[in-house]
Amino acid sequence: MTDDTEARTTLRTHRAGSLRAEHAGQRVTLGGWVHRVRDLGGLIFIDLRDRAGIVQVSLPPNAKSTLGWHAVTTESVVRVEGEVVLRPADMRNAEMATGDIEVKASALHSYSQADTPAITVGRVKGEKPPAEELRLRHRYLDLRQPDLQANFELRHRLLQATRRYFTERGFYEIETPILTKPTPEGARDYLVPSRVHPGEFYALPQSPQIYKQLLMVAGFDRYFQIARCFRDEDLRADRQPEFTQIDVEASFIDREDIIAWTEGMIATLWREGGHDVRGPFQRMAYAQAMERYGCDRPDLRYALEIRDFSDAFRDTEFSIARSVLHAGGRVRGLVVPGGASLSRKEQDDLEAIAKSAGAGGLLRLKRTDAGLEGPAARFLGAGMIEKLGLEVGDMALMVAAADRISSPALDRVRQDVARRRGLVDERKLAFVWVLDFPMFERTEDGALAAVHHPFTAPLADDIPHLDADPAQARARAYDLVLNGTELGGGSIRINDPVLQRRVLALLGVDEEQAQTRFGF
Repeated sequence: MTDDTEARTTLRTHRAGSLRAEHAGQRVTLGGWVHRVRDLGGLIFIDLRDRAGIVQVSLPPNAKSTLGWHAVTTESVVRVEGEVVLRPADMRNAEMATGDIEVKASALHSYSQADTPAITVGRVKGEKPPAEELRLRHRYLDLRQPDLQANFELRHRLLQATRRYFTERGFYEIETPILTKPTPEGARDYLVPSRVHPGEFYALPQSPQIYKQLLMVAGFDRYFQIARCFRDEDLRADRQPEFTQIDVEASFIDREDIIAWTEGMIATLWREGGHDVRGPFQRMAYAQAMERYGCDRPDLRYALEIRDFSDAFRDTEFSIARSVLHAGGRVRGLVVPGGASLSRKEQDDLEAIAKSAGAGGLLRLKRTDAGLEGPAARFLGAGMIEKLGLEVGDMALMVAAADRISSPALDRVRQDVARRRGLVDERKLAFVWVLDFPMFERTEDGALAAVHHPFTAPLADDIPHLDADPAQARARAYDLVLNGTELGGGSIRINDPVLQRRVLALLGVDEEQAQTRFGF
């Protein structure tokens, strides 16, 4: 028999939700919240809840006079003493983990009597949750929900699994300072005024970038940290002002080492969550991802790859396409299987999505039994069906523009149409490494900016580009993407001070600034 040792205190022997048939005959003391009260006249039942689950407690017929049960309301906090007994076979509840037993109470102590709660704890299957504003106003109640408590329990297990995984591989867990100097990152810093130095400010870390590099220089060799990070940027589904990241740095490694460690960590964490994930994961160059999917975080659970239709329009009289092609742009798009059945409203919605991403419009061509239909169809001669690769019932959705416009527009259209057509397999886990990012990107004023950060090393073959055409240089950087969401990323660092100065100079950091900011 188990005795729930980790839960034992001077006032409790077991957690309510951990009791099972093997505990029958034991006397137990439980503490928790009253989930529900049922007064059936001579029979009185309390469903008692704690973080481990719910157990049924039965009170004797004289409970009103002896146990003071009348003071017990939903969400009151109580302590129960009693004996675990098996329920009769016809009264067992297969939907409850504790459904084979109940606790016959001999004592009931009420710590507090709750008012009617603003939020019901424990929703019936299919019941809509309360409004988010109400849930946040009563967060202490909302956090009692079993599904939210299960999330926190899973998060705890994942954190411990992370620590075990890296410790077993020779990494040290080291905390780095929260109050720090600004470092070159991708977002705005949160600033904290200094009381000791009026007019001076600390920055909250966007990541422990500088500190973990100092640890490598100091010879710690392998470091990890479950780091709290802060970025002053607008809320998005996958971006919050403060967040926690698993931060890793190591010495004497190359890209293959960090990819192997990361894939092992992912397999470990997903296994902890009940999923079987195995490497190696698919790999894709940044340029390929942008060409085929229009973004650097492609969702590979469905096909719908972007195609180049420029040749089909190059010798036509279709003025929109001709002007774009003449200016160096392209006609690119998606072939949607069965897309000819999209309603006019759905097509207009997709065009609105493309326009919201910067496109001037969305060209549409569908193939029916009669041939091609759409505004551009009359400009396309014989043989165009083969060039376009349309089957009967398909529709092509195209954008005529420079790649910097068509890529984000088609990315948005691709995601939306995949959901409209039911092409997304929600059960699938499609991991992919995106590699060989550009080192630099051009700002609106034409200056160079680091795509990741200025400490990212270039590919060895691309170092000559730093003098001839820096925008062509690719970085030894890598992102891990799952189902269209970036899980994380990193890079191999520059460890040659001469090369580091060259990169900083390209970013507009002169020798004096470089020495002041990074001389150490």
